[in-house]
Amino acid sequence: MLHPYTRTGMDSLLIVLTVRDIHKSFGPTRALAGVSFEVAEGEIVALLGPSGCGKSTLLSIVAGIEAPDSGDILWQGQSLRGVPPHRRSFGLMFQDYALFPHLNVERNVAFGLQWEGRSPDEIEARVAEVLALVSLPGFERRAVDPLSGGEQQRVALARALAPRPRLLMLDEPLGSLDRTLRERLLGDLPRILRGRADAGASPVTPPQTTLYVTHDQEEAFALADRVVLLNAGSVEQVGTPEELYAQPATVFAARFLGLTNLLEGTPAQHDANAVETVIGRLPLPGGVSGPVTILIRPDSARIDGEGVAALEAVVAEKTFRGGLTQLSVLVHGLSLRFDFPSHMSLPRPGERLRLGLPAEAIQALP
Repeated sequence: MLHPYTRTGMDSLLIVLTVRDIHKSFGPTRALAGVSFEVAEGEIVALLGPSGCGKSTLLSIVAGIEAPDSGDILWQGQSLRGVPPHRRSFGLMFQDYALFPHLNVERNVAFGLQWEGRSPDEIEARVAEVLALVSLPGFERRAVDPLSGGEQQRVALARALAPRPRLLMLDEPLGSLDRTLRERLLGDLPRILRGRADAGASPVTPPQTTLYVTHDQEEAFALADRVVLLNAGSVEQVGTPEELYAQPATVFAARFLGLTNLLEGTPAQHDANAVETVIGRLPLPGGVSGPVTILIRPDSARIDGEGVAALEAVVAEKTFRGGLTQLSVLVHGLSLRFDFPSHMSLPRPGERLRLGLPAEAIQALP
């Protein structure tokens, strides 16, 4: 199991942001309880978790808007305790964008640069540069109110990027967009944050170190180099999107990532490499020493019955989801869900099938 505070694959990177044992309560309500993780230079880290888990509170503490009850925020090893928000050189973009309606696009994007006292020529050049980066060249003189939601989102992002913040923080930036626009911007954001004007092009600016707050697993996995999964104010797991999905560390992590085929298991008698469950004995190399939760991965089953275990099942429901078709099946009265490519010939509701489980489909969680 991955330790919640892991630096796997980061030893050769420059750590710039350290969040160290942050605690925060509001009256009797505990918002954060010992949150720790690190962010490397140029890395995109997603803070992922359900509503109320402490994501936005943590972002406010990193920004200096809120003070922690205990713990510390460090930048390149130096504590930021007592450093006000405007002295941290961090950028923050809110979900509602907070654009200035009385200013045009150019003056919105230039706001932070003017506050820093940059020269007019420098401001003009930088505004043009970031508008090109967010695919809005030539929008300088446009009013912001008539812009579409996606265009306003890009203007807000350009404004946050313009001063070249040491750290960019994005708080649910796609939450208010419709699905089509959200998916298009979800494809563009990694390019923008990595400093590329066009997909596949070489960076025109250094990659932007980013903290990205979201409750949406799809957003986190599409954007982030690493994900910090939060649960009730604590860090549940830290890792790359691939690590979290392939090896969820806890039952909460599995459920939050949509891996819901979970059942209780106990050590099998006379077989040290198996567990007993309500659907029968399942092989588990290495075995377990006590009760565990068994995860049967929904994306690993085979309909030809081949594998280290087989399940006799009845199809309860068949749901088409574009490239995937989801089968809900009953095994000894227990409902399980499995995903298959839609091009496969799959049984219909009411039909029986024999599902094969390869070794990697069966995992034990503490």
